[in-house]
Amino acid sequence: MIEIIRADKRHFSDFGWLKTYWLFSFSDYFDPHNIQFGPLRVFNDDIVEPGTGYPTHPHEEMEIVTIMLDGEMTHQDSMGNRAVVKAGDVLRLSAGTGLTHSEFNQFDRPAHFCHIWIFPDIPGLEPKYYQKHYPSSDWQNRLLPVASGQDFSGTVTIHADATIYRCALEPGKDVIHETTTGRRIFVYVTDGQITANGETLTAKDQARMDIEEPLILKAQQQTELILIDVPSCRGWGFSQETLKGMKK
Repeated sequence: MIEIIRADKRHFSDFGWLKTYWLFSFSDYFDPHNIQFGPLRVFNDDIVEPGTGYPTHPHEEMEIVTIMLDGEMTHQDSMGNRAVVKAGDVLRLSAGTGLTHSEFNQFDRPAHFCHIWIFPDIPGLEPKYYQKHYPSSDWQNRLLPVASGQDFSGTVTIHADATIYRCALEPGKDVIHETTTGRRIFVYVTDGQITANGETLTAKDQARMDIEEPLILKAQQQTELILIDVPSCRGWGFSQETLKGMKK
């Protein structure tokens, strides 16, 4: 099954300093039918105006990945890290037992990025920070894993059975993502137009997929996208042993 969610169905908020699209329930936006997709809990498409930003705020028990699309943001956290995050960078915070951080656009043009939150596989981890730059040529006409808890070398490591890919496709080019039983695929088109197994997606559309055949993404025009491969999370909840109950 492929569920297409069009760009105009995203939740939009304009705070003046921040223009943001929330693809899942977040903050004061709540839809009980749109909480998460497998362990993918948050996908926010954010634009932050110059001279503004997020004040210091806390996180815990979440793998937080920032994909910088355009502009620059300055990150600072309670672990003592301070860094500028530029276009092509991927920043990961493993929030674990708890951290605080801030993000400010101290530059002269808007900063555009995607915030992605994924539930960790293991609770109680020590908070960690990591940042890596990927040249845009690395994801031209291919799916490049940029953050992963699977067996990929050269990626930013996350503590989750998931992988985040970036991809830019020239018109007429295609890529194939192999799928397996028990996996779910999320695709967000940041720019351009593609087909996903024949279904058309344009800029800012998303697709949420439970499929067992290969996913073929083909560009109708110059296109950029983010693909996230996550487990289905079937089996979350009580074990079969627990469901047997107990008499006392």
